[in-house]
Amino acid sequence: MAGFLSDLAQYQGLFQMIPVLGIGGTFQIGFQISTITYMSQHVKAFINETWLERYGYPIHQDNLLFLWSFIVSITGIGGLLGSSGSRYLTVKYGKRKCLLCNNMLMIAAAFIMGCSKIARSFEMILIGRFMCGISAGLCVPLHHQYVGEISPRKLRGFANSTASFFWSLGKAVGQIVGQRELLGSQSLWPILMASCGIPALVQLVTLPFFPESPPYLLMQKGDQEGCKKAIRQLWGEGHHQAEIDDIMKEKATMKNTKILSVLELIKEPSFRWQLYMLATVTATVQLCGINAIYFYTFEVLQAAGFDERMISYMSLSVGLSELLATVVCSSIIERLGRKTLMSGGYWIMGLLLAGITMTLSLQDWYFWMPYCSLCLIILFVVVFGVGPAGATVSIRVEIFKLSCRPPAFVISAALNWLGVFVIGTAFPFIVERLQQFCFLIFMGVLFTSGIIIHLFLPETKGKSIMEITEEFNRLNFKKRCVPATPNHVTEDYTFCTRL
Repeated sequence: MAGFLSDLAQYQGLFQMIPVLGIGGTFQIGFQISTITYMSQHVKAFINETWLERYGYPIHQDNLLFLWSFIVSITGIGGLLGSSGSRYLTVKYGKRKCLLCNNMLMIAAAFIMGCSKIARSFEMILIGRFMCGISAGLCVPLHHQYVGEISPRKLRGFANSTASFFWSLGKAVGQIVGQRELLGSQSLWPILMASCGIPALVQLVTLPFFPESPPYLLMQKGDQEGCKKAIRQLWGEGHHQAEIDDIMKEKATMKNTKILSVLELIKEPSFRWQLYMLATVTATVQLCGINAIYFYTFEVLQAAGFDERMISYMSLSVGLSELLATVVCSSIIERLGRKTLMSGGYWIMGLLLAGITMTLSLQDWYFWMPYCSLCLIILFVVVFGVGPAGATVSIRVEIFKLSCRPPAFVISAALNWLGVFVIGTAFPFIVERLQQFCFLIFMGVLFTSGIIIHLFLPETKGKSIMEITEEFNRLNFKKRCVPATPNHVTEDYTFCTRL
């Protein structure tokens, strides 16, 4: 505790910037994910009313279901588009400028959706959700990269894990304000839909007071004075020689090296295993069953005989459990390491899914079985928050050098948003046919991913990017020895001694 308080005093600028990035980053994405579920009935009723006013007859139920599912899933299409442009925009304009412009896009989307009921146009909801998807697709990779690059080595894991904390915080806040006693009512749902613009407004006002990331300023812009100023603002006036050495070593290896395109990164043999690990952790987040768990929470509580009004509050306990778990993850990630949290977390989650499948199958046999299902569901969410949720974000940032980090995040975000769209479309049909046995699919994915990570992912805790790259080179080049750092450092290295 004393060590944390000491770091808090020393790295005051960093600890001030992390919440600013989080509120305008993963917080607002989690907020949107949770609030949309509370607007289902209200938006469907609004579409039906609008259709009746226009055409004189109510909309067919199949068409209503299609429009609602399209409103929900269109963010995946927008996210795919936004993430595809993140590499070009990040390299050309920097992360801070991109986030500021992205906030204005989110505010515009919130305004359009908030005015949809007054304008009697459900098309405005579609347009606004698509714009929200573009904004989310751009801000998520920017948030992850930005947090990773402004953090010193000893706080890198903690800082990266805060992305999952703000994601869970956004979901919890969305579940709270989405209650019918607050903004989830028939009359106030447009305000709830437009409230996603508030986090963007907060970041738009506060982010200009913070610097661009030091590695970007030095390696992309060649601004040594700007890099020095940013380090002093974020890390204080203390001794930061080790971190500066890491930046200079990476800069030395990047001489005459440009930022890779997505296609160039895919073709580059020296990053083959990094891409394998990136695809594995990204796909596993989508296929680990966390979305299915949230889907089944309502069904389990309903089967237990709880009142429908109480179910929404009890479902909130699941979201709060994940939030508390991410806090625990932030405190232990530097002790246990990323690899242990991910592989161990996946295996425990797989065992819990086996238990959940069993209790759901037997819930009609014993009156107390639904309570067991609820306990296992909460435990599953806690394990996800403590382990893979925070460690996955950290791994994505740490295994790639700056020259290939933007295209790597394009690939990761594209896989993620494609998974959101495909799973959002296919999952209802999977549940309809397999019911609770759909968890067996996720269980197989979790055990397989846990084995792959345990065997092939190097531990990144406390290591520089060059040390991590050297470990991956043993996989990429097998018996051939390919050094990740040059034999000597260029004249630019003298910058370190003058800070």
